Amino acid sequence: MTAAPPPELVIFCGIQAAGKSTFFQRTLFHSHLRIGLDLVRTRHREATLFDACLRCGQSVVIDNTSPTPAERARYIAPARAAGFVVVGYYFQSRVAPALARNARRPDAQRVPDRGVLGTAARLVPPRRDEGFDALHYVYIDDAGEFVIEAWRDDDARASEEVAP
Repeated sequence: MTAAPPPELVIFCGIQAAGKSTFFQRTLFHSHLRIGLDLVRTRHREATLFDACLRCGQSVVIDNTSPTPAERARYIAPARAAGFVVVGYYFQSRVAPALARNARRPDAQRVPDRGVLGTAARLVPPRRDEGFDALHYVYIDDAGEFVIEAWRDDDARASEEVAP
């Protein structure tokens, strides 16, 4: 009998309206618990749920913008200490298409444009040396489908795309 694979911490990185939550619904819904500030509303609730996942070995997705290494570190270090595999998905973060998708959202889900622009200004693409076991680059193709590609540190596509 083979041992079960270790649980995963998945961290989504990218500006608002880049497709993170939809990607979760299409790819990880049946295997991972989703935690995001848009769901739980406070860092205390987020930390409580995250800690519960770590304690019981539940694979989890952090569905936030996670734009900086410091913001990602709050999840990576405890997950690694708990024996989780840490996987990152960086979502193509072109401002103009994200603002257009955001404008089509229902009012209750719409983020103010200044919020999207502010996140874009702070966005630092992830690096393996932050503690990731694997990283992926995700974009939406012309047919509206998600494409997942292998990550390359110092990849120009991630560092140059936040311009409007």
